[in-house]
Amino acid sequence: MPAPSPAGNGAEPRRLNALPRPELLDQLLACLDVRRWADEVADGRPFATTTEVYDLADAAARNLTREEIDSALAAHPRIGERAEGEDTSSSWSRSEQAGVSEDAELREALREGNAEYERRFGHVYLVCATGRSGAELLEILRSRLGNDPETELRIVADELRKIARLRLAKVIEG
Repeated sequence: MPAPSPAGNGAEPRRLNALPRPELLDQLLACLDVRRWADEVADGRPFATTTEVYDLADAAARNLTREEIDSALAAHPRIGERAEGEDTSSSWSRSEQAGVSEDAELREALREGNAEYERRFGHVYLVCATGRSGAELLEILRSRLGNDPETELRIVADELRKIARLRLAKVIEG
C-alpha cells in the first residue's frame, strides 16, 4: 500500500524521531490501540526515512492476535456514530467519518446494519472510512455480512492496518 501522504516520500521523519517516548506512545496508540504494536514502532527509532516507519508499522500489524484486534476495536466508534471526546483518536475518527451524511434514513440503515453485524460477529463493524460516503460504508457493511467469522476477522485486521497507516501519517507530519 503506498504511503498515504507526502510524508511517505522517503524523507527523514524528524518529528517522530524526536518525540519523547511517552508522548510518541500516546500518539501511536491513537493510531492503533495495541501496546505491542506501539512499542515495536517506538523501538524502531531512529528511522532514516518515512518508508522505514511505514514498513515497520505494517510488519508489526501483520500478526495481530484476536485479543489485540479486540483491544483496537474497542477504541473505534460504530460507523455512523460520532466519536465523543477531545482525545486524538476521537478527533481523527470524526474526521475519518466525515463522509457519513446527516440523512436520517441512511443513519438508521447504518444503525440497523451495525446491530446485525455485531450480532453476527460479536464486535463492531470496522472499515477504513476515510474518503467514503455513508452509502458506500453501508454497502460494504452489507457485503461483509456474508463472510464467515474467520474471513471477517482477517478483513478487520487489514482495515485496522489501513487506519493505523493513515493515522501514522498524521503523527509523522505533526
